[in-house]
Amino acid sequence: MSHHSHTPAEPTRRPLSRRGLIKAVGATAVGASISTMASGRASAAGATAADAIVIGAGYAGGTVARELAARGLKPVVLEARDRVGGRIFTATFGGEQVELGGAWLGPQQELVHAELKRYGIGTYLDTVAEQVVLPGPSGLRTVSPEQAATVVEPLWNSFYEGSEKYFERPHDPLYRKDLLASVDPLSLQDRLGKLSLAPEELATLSGETSVYSGGKSTLGSLTGMAQWIQLSGGSYGTYTTTMTLRPVGGMGALLTAMLNESKADVRLSTPVTKITEAKGVVTVETSNGQTFTSPVVVVATPTNTWRSITFSPGLPTAHAQAASQGIGVPLATKVWIQLRGQVLAVQGQAAEGSALPMLIPQQQTSKGRIMVGFAGPSLDVSNRTKVLEAVRAYIPGAELLDYRVMEWGKTPYINGGWGLRKPNQLLTLFPAIEQPHGRILFAGADIARGWHGAFIEGAIESGLRAAEQAAGLI
Repeated sequence: MSHHSHTPAEPTRRPLSRRGLIKAVGATAVGASISTMASGRASAAGATAADAIVIGAGYAGGTVARELAARGLKPVVLEARDRVGGRIFTATFGGEQVELGGAWLGPQQELVHAELKRYGIGTYLDTVAEQVVLPGPSGLRTVSPEQAATVVEPLWNSFYEGSEKYFERPHDPLYRKDLLASVDPLSLQDRLGKLSLAPEELATLSGETSVYSGGKSTLGSLTGMAQWIQLSGGSYGTYTTTMTLRPVGGMGALLTAMLNESKADVRLSTPVTKITEAKGVVTVETSNGQTFTSPVVVVATPTNTWRSITFSPGLPTAHAQAASQGIGVPLATKVWIQLRGQVLAVQGQAAEGSALPMLIPQQQTSKGRIMVGFAGPSLDVSNRTKVLEAVRAYIPGAELLDYRVMEWGKTPYINGGWGLRKPNQLLTLFPAIEQPHGRILFAGADIARGWHGAFIEGAIESGLRAAEQAAGLI
């Protein structure tokens, strides 16, 4: 894949901004300007024939559609939900535009910045923390962002020690496959257990690893997050910059531009149930009884949804494993909170098992402060009192005006949050997961080589790869 020369300006470093991938998880109700014409050539047995079929209208699918259209094709995009965006979902809360899914970009993500430049979409810096609340020897303690950085960054750099060797070339994750054999089986919890940490140090790290893993630090792989660190520049400090930038117009603005340029026939509320390849033709069947045929199909949905589709012939080993295990994290519950009055921009981190192990400040409005938190398994997000208690652990006396919850693990046709590879998945899935299954191809941030899982950069990367593969089959 060619590298773009555009280098965005480095944002002001935000001390201890822990939200990396979490925010990268997507979210965006993309506008209704996308064309959804119901054209298409009728073929035998009432099926609609298409030059190419793309399943999923998130960033991977949008990239594929745009790239295939640039080659003179007219793709049909089938989207199960009633909106485009997938794990990107821009919405309104407290009178403000918010991201119910992925929300952040980093300056290192060259593909995204090249796309933003292409469409004239700017970025701006996110809210900067004024205070940080961290685990201390006797409960939570409040420190300045600068103090927090001096405490936390050395811990994380110790946690990721060695990753500069086994991810010597982070965009080519298998380059040091020899070194990965002993590391890829490790969970984030396994790595925590190998460090000599004081209780408050363990609490500081485990809160973040549990959130990124989707509930428990045993779920996510060390190599998954270590690759992000190396992609960002090699330290936890550089990693914090991957959640400093926001696109003007919301995370869906770029996707809308890409889909509009593609002029694709986007069919919303059209869940795919079966994909069959026979005699050089791929047939796609939907739950509402429609049938589509094409020389090629790109499945650009989260891996967690693959198990709900019947593939004929059946999936190859790596794809079947990804479908069975999933890559999207199981617990990705984002809680948007509006607090009354003038409230400091507090960033909070608490131990694994806490009701709200991560709290991130957002904009101050005339009514109050918007915050976003990531719930732990123990928080009953339907209970307003429990949500307020969780916030007050960080901000004593806080008054709750309103809150809104997005439970990505329970969202139909997504069935999980941002992607984070599980232990052993890098070596068992790659490079086979990137290969076509006959005329059926796969794309998505979950299976990107570089900025995988929680970043739209990875979705675009895999979309470019799948579009090139698809073009070679038509």
